[in-house]
Amino acid sequence: MRQIIFYTTAALLIVLTTIACDPAENSSTGTLQVMLTDAPADYESVIIDIEEVRVHISSDSDEDDDGWQTINEQPMRVDLLDLTNGNTEILGEEALEPGVYSQMRFILGDENELVIDGESQPLTTPSAQESGLKLNINADIESNSTYTLLLDFDASRSIVQAGNSGMYLLKPVIRTVNLAETGAISGDINPGNAQPWIYAIAEEDTVAGTQASIDGNFLLIGLTSGTYDLSFVPTSDELNPTCVPEVTVIAPDTTSVGTINLEDIQ
Repeated sequence: MRQIIFYTTAALLIVLTTIACDPAENSSTGTLQVMLTDAPADYESVIIDIEEVRVHISSDSDEDDDGWQTINEQPMRVDLLDLTNGNTEILGEEALEPGVYSQMRFILGDENELVIDGESQPLTTPSAQESGLKLNINADIESNSTYTLLLDFDASRSIVQAGNSGMYLLKPVIRTVNLAETGAISGDINPGNAQPWIYAIAEEDTVAGTQASIDGNFLLIGLTSGTYDLSFVPTSDELNPTCVPEVTVIAPDTTSVGTINLEDIQ
């Protein structure tokens, strides 16, 4: 009987040691998740060709190639106009060593496309193709936690027509925020099918935008705590624009402004 107890205790010790040494249980890494959303633009489609997403951990030299970590290297084409009204696309997720990651390199391919009146137009991005668009992110990755970085790609500001050539250039304008430190504004539009453009404005700066759905609801995400004026710009010439001032957002909550009535032009 003593011999059986001895072997059972030894086996239990081995099991406990194995559990304690399991690296998955003692991971010192954190996770960075990168998500993409978009402000509205008056086009049918804005398709961007994403080839790679990389981040750089802070060091004495932020240009040190050894500090770059790849978040996603699987090419993907995304229609930015599918990512309005609170919709997002996950661009990548990766386990990283803890630390402050100061920069992101957003590398685009050459298959970027704009659709206007059913016709496709190429979008040229020479600088982004060569070394990638660099964004300051200041992402503090902690052990055993997930940091979700939201990239708010402003399609309207990012597309520039090149003089009278008929060509369009893609010069990305992207706002970056820690999603956990942001809130949102929601509401409904009357008439429900009006689909106005909606902008959140802070101190004369348009911070975020969206377009109401065909069902009449809207959601503005990625807003840091603060006070915003909401501007509603109808897509119909028969409706008046309107403004809702001083809407307070307290992260991570969603502030509802109820139903916004768009009045007919008299």
